[in-house]
Amino acid sequence: MKIAVIGGGVIGVSCATHLAQAGAAVTLFTDTDWASGASGRSLSWLNASGPWPDTYYQLRMAGIARYQQLHHQQGPFDWLKFPGGIFWSDPKEVTEWHQAETAHGYASEFYPSVDAVSAIEPRVNPQASDSPVLFNPGEGWVHLPDLITRLLATLTVCGGISRTGCGKVRPVSGDDGQITGIRLPDGSHENFDKVLIACGADTPALLASLGYRLPDGSVLSMLALSEPADSLPERVFNTPRVALRPHPGQALAIDHSWYVDDIQRQADDSYQVSEAITTQLFAEADRILSLPAPLTLSGYKAGPKPVPADGFPVVGAVPGYEGCFVAFTHSGATLALIIGELLSGEILCGTRHPMLADFRPERFHQ
Repeated sequence: MKIAVIGGGVIGVSCATHLAQAGAAVTLFTDTDWASGASGRSLSWLNASGPWPDTYYQLRMAGIARYQQLHHQQGPFDWLKFPGGIFWSDPKEVTEWHQAETAHGYASEFYPSVDAVSAIEPRVNPQASDSPVLFNPGEGWVHLPDLITRLLATLTVCGGISRTGCGKVRPVSGDDGQITGIRLPDGSHENFDKVLIACGADTPALLASLGYRLPDGSVLSMLALSEPADSLPERVFNTPRVALRPHPGQALAIDHSWYVDDIQRQADDSYQVSEAITTQLFAEADRILSLPAPLTLSGYKAGPKPVPADGFPVVGAVPGYEGCFVAFTHSGATLALIIGELLSGEILCGTRHPMLADFRPERFHQ
């Protein structure tokens, strides 16, 4: 079976790798280079925290389990860690999260203050907030470009083909909706039995080129990196004004959502934020941490962040377009390995996996 996968982010690469491992003849296309989109600027916090519906919680937990399996069987890695996550917000929200998490059986430790959690993370500033705090010991983080590099190596060993610099590759269907292959920007057509569209925020536009409407809630985001420093925290932090995690090379990856309206698209289709934004973001990171010296900015990346209209993943066969499949989600880091595993099975065998039942594209058109 010849299968084309469009998308060089972690979801597309994971799906292509799982398909190749199962024996399919896979070609993976990306418009520029691997991890050039959202996967290259993701905080990639591995978690199932918060008040999620049960089916989504279970999918996220399965996603984390696949990372833990990779970590224990093939690690250790400097790009995949499970140090736990620290969360605080207003007291009501912290209490609601704790109740929802414990109801699911999610490891959730409640602390009455930030000061109380300093025994777990000595680099937290005890005066950072008077809010209660949750510590989730099972959470982790991954640096997706390194994971993608590892997956691509497996793809190659299994006979898969990976092609960069392809430009905007589009799926092609016949008058009956049957997928016939893909079309390259130069107009040339390549035949494939099936096509998977997994190109992040560009996914709804590619489906629209077939005539299928997928509601889109994608937003802009920005991830900043610090310069290497000594005595950095080990945990992932999620707080009202800054989220951060360790980054390979003794640095921190830092982001949040309060500045998304200030991200500006440039004439060359790049995205920028003002120096005032990164200054405020780093000042907040310095405020919640107790560090020997202030953090300094190494650089940042900004651009679209894929988000389905209702916030939940869109995975599976595209109705009315035989041989066309989609994988579109904002939780690409946590779900990458499990979606690659489950969706590749569906593509090859035609049997729908029950864990994906609530996340089909047809839910928007019922």
